[in-house]
Amino acid sequence: ILAAFRVTPQPGVPPEEAGAAVAAESSTGTWTTVWTDGLTSLDRYKGRCYGIEPVPGEENQFIAYVAYPLDLFEEGSVTNMFTSIVGNVFGFKALRAL
Repeated sequence: ILAAFRVTPQPGVPPEEAGAAVAAESSTGTWTTVWTDGLTSLDRYKGRCYGIEPVPGEENQFIAYVAYPLDLFEEGSVTNMFTSIVGNVFGFKALRAL
């Protein structure tokens, strides 16, 4: 699954860090550590920011491109996909706007 987020980082946060933070926050970054973590490879499920582009004509705004593995989502559930990708990100403090 590919997603594009228009982001405005907080002052002092580089756009690459903001993009990586969006990828983490919207995939495995909020997972709670439990004893079964030894059984699950987080690398298999984490989102990855693969590109950052400035928004033309807008100061300190960027498009962060994030790729998610299909295994992260329940098959056939658009609701699961939507809540996973945008659910946690809108309250994320590393961004001034999303």
